[in-house]
Amino acid sequence: MIGTPDRQQAVTLIDAARAAGARLSPACAIIGITIRTHQRWTREGGVREDQRPLVERPVPANALSTEEAEAILAVCHQPAYASLPPDQIVVRLLDEEALYLGSVSTFYRVLRRHGELNHRGRAKAPKRYARPTTYHASRPNAVWSWDCTWLPGPVKGTYYYLILIIDIYSRKVVGWEVYLAESADNACSVLERAVLAEQVVLQPLVLHADNGSSFKAATLLEKLRDLHIESSFSRPRVSNDNPYSEALFRTCKYVPDYPVNGFATLSVARQWVHGFVQWYNQVHRHSGIRFVTPTERHDGKDAAILARRHVLNEAARCRNPSRWSGQIRNWTPIESVALNPALEPEITPLKRAA
Repeated sequence: MIGTPDRQQAVTLIDAARAAGARLSPACAIIGITIRTHQRWTREGGVREDQRPLVERPVPANALSTEEAEAILAVCHQPAYASLPPDQIVVRLLDEEALYLGSVSTFYRVLRRHGELNHRGRAKAPKRYARPTTYHASRPNAVWSWDCTWLPGPVKGTYYYLILIIDIYSRKVVGWEVYLAESADNACSVLERAVLAEQVVLQPLVLHADNGSSFKAATLLEKLRDLHIESSFSRPRVSNDNPYSEALFRTCKYVPDYPVNGFATLSVARQWVHGFVQWYNQVHRHSGIRFVTPTERHDGKDAAILARRHVLNEAARCRNPSRWSGQIRNWTPIESVALNPALEPEITPLKRAA
């Protein structure tokens, strides 16, 4: 951390660092401010001098002295305590030596401050997973998402496996199939049929999946390379990283005619899913794309439909202006859809083909 900086100088240094490729968070940390302070200083397009200044924080009156911190470190370095976590050390000091040096959180703070808070034991240390890459789609067949879910069979404990591929821009189901087992070969088959049906062979495409074994198998990854498809994966055990497929499965399993008691045969399951996909793509008005059908948006017809709704709403307000307390409903087409959006860096969207 540097000394107390001049506000304009600090913002200039951070902007220069970001222009050179640095991220905002570490740049602010080096200057000695938080991201929120930087946002507050640069709000409304420039450095605001009316914000509260950066001041030196006084040392708390109840802060540990140097001697107290050294006493905690000395205890943690003793052979009897070197392999124990702070919560074990604190209670053993109380029971065996009638000694209280600090709380568990105080032990953790002291160890962290001196770089001694390290993973111990044979268990694997916790991992921090970076957020998945952000992708923006401004045209159909730019970013797909897929996943596999279970469909109940005729007997409790038996299942069929449904694979669905959805285009995140249009929400259209571009590929699907039901199988008796989940495997990389079955996933490859669904993907190949979807690529051929959408006529996107060897075209730029991102395919996002969770961390299921069938979607990370070597045979499938090789197929993706052959088709020039960029693979993207969720973080382990984080379903929010694959929201479009998860939302699609929820819609699938909560439609009124979903057979909650199970499908009698594989053929019956495939027939039902075929009907659901037809309804979802061609009849269902999707709330995430201004209540047009996925097929209409996928085919580029949504702009004309939404423009017609806008005209009708404007005419209705002109006829009865007293019934409208504000503007009419927003019927502007959604230009870009993001998969796992991040605040930074800004990603250049893939434009709709002319």
